[in-house]
Amino acid sequence: MISVLRTTWPLLLGIMLLLVGNGMQGTLLGIRGGYEQISTDHMAVVMSGYFAGFLLGSRMVPGMIQRVGHVRVFAALGSLISAVLILYAAVPNWIVWSLLRVLIGFSFSGVYITAESWLNASTTNENRGQAMSAYMIVQMIGLVSAQFLINFGDPGGFMLFIVPSVLVSLAFTPILLSAQPAPAFGALKRMSFKRLYQVSPLGCIGIFVMGGVFSAMLGMTSVWGTVKGMSVRDISAIVAAVYLGGLVAQFPIGWLSDRMDRRLLILQLLVLGVLAIALQLLLDPGIWGTLIVAGIAGGVANPVYALLLAHTNDYLDADDMAAASAGLLFLNGLGAVGGPLIVGRMMSVIGPNGFWIYILLLMAALAAYTAWRMTQRVALTPEETGSFAVIAPAATTVAVEVALENAQDDPPPVEDQEDIAPADYEVAPAEAGEEHPS
Repeated sequence: MISVLRTTWPLLLGIMLLLVGNGMQGTLLGIRGGYEQISTDHMAVVMSGYFAGFLLGSRMVPGMIQRVGHVRVFAALGSLISAVLILYAAVPNWIVWSLLRVLIGFSFSGVYITAESWLNASTTNENRGQAMSAYMIVQMIGLVSAQFLINFGDPGGFMLFIVPSVLVSLAFTPILLSAQPAPAFGALKRMSFKRLYQVSPLGCIGIFVMGGVFSAMLGMTSVWGTVKGMSVRDISAIVAAVYLGGLVAQFPIGWLSDRMDRRLLILQLLVLGVLAIALQLLLDPGIWGTLIVAGIAGGVANPVYALLLAHTNDYLDADDMAAASAGLLFLNGLGAVGGPLIVGRMMSVIGPNGFWIYILLLMAALAAYTAWRMTQRVALTPEETGSFAVIAPAATTVAVEVALENAQDDPPPVEDQEDIAPADYEVAPAEAGEEHPS
């Protein structure tokens, strides 16, 4: 790990500063929206804009990089991010904010793709897995640090919007001055959603649902706290608890996932999340209880996302991983766009508890679907599966593909599923000990 840090520290430092800036702007807008008396429905549109822009960027930025190169795309999008972060405070209007959120989501998507490509190119096959783990840890450190910085200024003023703009500008210095050459960027393979669903129905449905969960938790937590009348300190602490829970839980859950049926682990985690949120709704446990619930919710959502990717990866050939990861992240993005919009409507109709009810319903629905899918396929043995990969929701197709490639560990090939219809996944009656495709 030391050798990895020695060669990649400029990239990792830049990524951390970028995530500090990104983490601050999301929470700040939720709090500032309350100061500006912007309605919950309108703030939901604002928060949804980021995920719409991120989804758009994931589709368009690779073509931009092929046309003009990594450095130009990176510098141009970085300049846009710095400008947008200032404009939020200058023009406190929900329509303008929505457009700016689309733009900043697009820009961050491109910046992540470029930075992850550089990180991938600066490592070897032997240390790439360690580099990606360090990358994910640095992301979480940046996001958590951002929540504490919010307490050192007035969300109603300009300074807290200037700080992330400066941090983002500084983030590009170590990356662009790094001696690493710009990596080659090839055309991305595509996989039809029908084919992807045939490979892993649970992966497709689960990733889509978790997109809605993530965008609600990451985009609307600060809005929920503002509606509840919480202080800036409490709101930032709850958002930080979501991120910290996701970071801490990844590693023990990753260890378990390599030793048991991943679907069973997904089911158990989702049930834990449902129970914790149900207690939040029933008891309204105050700030300390809410911090625990937020930590559990983050500790469920982040690993379940990575488990779903790992589960799908177990049924893929190496040549299909890039195309499959692109398809899965597109489904995740679609779910993410709708999350804040639905949460905002629910909060407007039934009050602040609509935030937790939405997350509970999605987790419960996915738990039920997971339980049903477990009756349709026999689990692979641990020897037939790849390793768990620590993957954060903010990762783009570049990081996901690299992480899955390092995790696959050449498991025994699964039968070719090119022409398998969904009905072929049904479990037929079998003799004792007979193997089923899973």
